[in-house]
Amino acid sequence: MKISYNWLKSYLDFDLGVEELSEILTDIGLEVEGILPWESIKGGLNGLIVGHVLSAEKHPNADKLKVTKVDLGNGEPVDIVCGAPNVDAGQKVIVAPIDTTIYPLTGEPFKIKKAKIRGEVSEGMICAEDEIGLGKSHDGIMVLADRNVPGTPINEIFEVENDFIIEIGLTPNRNDAFSHIGVAKDLKAALQINKQSNNLVKMPDVASFPETSKASPISVTIKNEEKCWRYAGLYLSNIEIKESPNWLKNRLSAVGIRPISNVVDTTNFILHELGQPLHAFDADKIEGQKIIVQTQPKGTPFLALDEKEYKLTADDLMICNANEGMCIAGVFGGLKSGVTDSTTNIFLEAACFEPINTRKTSFHHLLRTDAAQRFEKGVDPNNTLYALKRAALLLQELAGATIETEIVDIYPTLIEPKEIEVDTKYIRTLIGAEVSDKEITDILEAMEMEVNTLGDNQIKVEVPTNKFDVTRQADIVEEVLRIYGFNKVPVPSRVHASLSYQNSPSPLQVQNNVANLLATNGFFETMNISISNSKYYEQLDWQGSTIVPLLNSLNADLDVMRGTMLYGGLESIRHNNNRQNNDLKLFEFGSIYWKDEDKFNEAQQLAIFCTGNANKESWRSQSEAIDFYNVKSVLNKVFDLLGIKGYVAEEANNSQLEFGLSYVLNTKEIADVGLVKNKVLQHFDIKQDVYFANINWTNVLKVIKKNKLKYSEISKYPMVRRDLALMIDDSVAFGNIKEIAEKNVKHILKSVNLFDIYKGDKMEAGKKSYAVSFNFQDDKKTLTDKQVDKIMKQLISKFETEIGASLR
Repeated sequence: MKISYNWLKSYLDFDLGVEELSEILTDIGLEVEGILPWESIKGGLNGLIVGHVLSAEKHPNADKLKVTKVDLGNGEPVDIVCGAPNVDAGQKVIVAPIDTTIYPLTGEPFKIKKAKIRGEVSEGMICAEDEIGLGKSHDGIMVLADRNVPGTPINEIFEVENDFIIEIGLTPNRNDAFSHIGVAKDLKAALQINKQSNNLVKMPDVASFPETSKASPISVTIKNEEKCWRYAGLYLSNIEIKESPNWLKNRLSAVGIRPISNVVDTTNFILHELGQPLHAFDADKIEGQKIIVQTQPKGTPFLALDEKEYKLTADDLMICNANEGMCIAGVFGGLKSGVTDSTTNIFLEAACFEPINTRKTSFHHLLRTDAAQRFEKGVDPNNTLYALKRAALLLQELAGATIETEIVDIYPTLIEPKEIEVDTKYIRTLIGAEVSDKEITDILEAMEMEVNTLGDNQIKVEVPTNKFDVTRQADIVEEVLRIYGFNKVPVPSRVHASLSYQNSPSPLQVQNNVANLLATNGFFETMNISISNSKYYEQLDWQGSTIVPLLNSLNADLDVMRGTMLYGGLESIRHNNNRQNNDLKLFEFGSIYWKDEDKFNEAQQLAIFCTGNANKESWRSQSEAIDFYNVKSVLNKVFDLLGIKGYVAEEANNSQLEFGLSYVLNTKEIADVGLVKNKVLQHFDIKQDVYFANINWTNVLKVIKKNKLKYSEISKYPMVRRDLALMIDDSVAFGNIKEIAEKNVKHILKSVNLFDIYKGDKMEAGKKSYAVSFNFQDDKKTLTDKQVDKIMKQLISKFETEIGASLR
């Protein structure tokens, strides 16, 4: 939420600088996330001065240019080449001298330099209003009144407002502070309690609103009272649609609202002043002169202000005329009934809609308007008439509006202030400070809550209806603590702690160990959000589990819970590739989500990505592209660190991989690894190979939980190595060789390693050669050559019979 420093001061008189003000606002729960200077005219017209055109002669080398001599008030006239058709001798004009930076309405700021234009020297620029942000016209230069003295700074002639914009990270429960007056009331309470200020919030006066008994020509009916708590409206005639005055445009521009017209700007002003959304209908377009608040049948089309057609749900509350919907209540206006330049009569709406239904409608249609955000947090139903009168009086002043009918006010069920009984001892206990009953009462009354004493340590607090979220004792404690001050709560001299126990191994410790391993091997950790784009799963032949959709998505591109870690990692790779960072090793811990019938599931994953070159280019070594075996070796290192053994590698059945392996342990898949399909990479505009390994972290944690650490003495007997060159079919994998060796040689076989592969012209078609090493070691004695040779003969025999291998 954006708050203007100047606008805030118009309601509460204080002498705080913007930094001190920000500290106080943060202390009372309105956390300031940023402060930005703001100028009503960008650049503040700094450096621009009045010039007097002494002469204006035709440019000798250009038909549309003139060479002028301009007096800048320093006794040394300058030559300026000007292309404006209306420049002439004797004029007082706006000049940007050399080295002045100007800020046009469109385009980037630029500095004026001495230049030659078609052979003639130009020492400045005579400005049009759009070139310096004073207006939109570019028909010619801006001519000033003759009374202006050359050399006078332009920002002394034209009023430039300087302000500070305070960005507040408003929490969802603070609906009462979602406006300038709301913030002013909170600030007043803080200053009254902590700085003994007696200043009150200056509420705009609506006493001049005329009283009349003349009935409105527009009737109102509420058919869905549970969704519309109050609906008030006022008919205003003789409206003149025009541009708003500067003060109003400055107020709106400061908080990021584009001024449109006096009527629309007034409704936006009230929204940010009081937190009450308003809507102005062209009264002459309200068919049947009726307003009906009701829902429409599911699928009913609605043409909105953005010229898009929306299909309504059965729960969407609509503001209808006698024949059709004019506005999605509290969310968005319709194209047909809005105010236009030809509007002369309006019906001004101030309402209070049920928050939850408004939020559902807003999210369903992805219409996150300012009005919807306020209604979904809770708008004060007892403030609608005041806001309506305030707006009507402004329109009377700014648009010549005539107020000749009474306000239509439909309020089916009166919403009363809540009464909460509070134990002041409870307040002191939760705060952790000795706050007296008087201090508690003073704080609550400073926030416009009525307090009645019931007895010792017992009070009854009447909570105004603008504090929608204050419903319990604990909420009262929060209100008291905000104004009392978090910083005034004493820090205890002793800290009490209790021991906590957890099963071994600690999942967090295991995760940190693996993260450290990957980091030491050159990997960087990424963190992507758990929400993804459903189009990935629709367009990339996803054959995994059922994806979980979001019911109320904030963003059309983030509408499902992720079913794989792959797509988020590819987004990170694309982001880096676009910034010339092509050699990447990334990993991410996270969760994936899926649905089985009516059951929702979640599983933790570890995703590993490798792409580009394995090592940086250097004069000492040649860079080599990362391949399948690089990422596979990383996966094996992770398994070795975790002590995971006995897994079987199978061909991966993953719709997103070109090829790969799947690792299975005790019938549970613990990981898969492979090359990402080119079709998937093209979708993310990635033009290099990406290898992806995914570890089912949930299954891995279950496996290592069952593992028990075993320690053994390092053997004092030597290790013996034997190598075999085996000719095998292309279909045989190294895993088959390793499995046979481990099954037939127990205890003394320490490792099996593939160190060379050969597939050449001299090889028989469909064959390949694997060079495999075997390491043997007996922990109790030294192995003899005879023993090892016997074992090797047995292995060769098994390789021949089980996989059809032969020695080269």
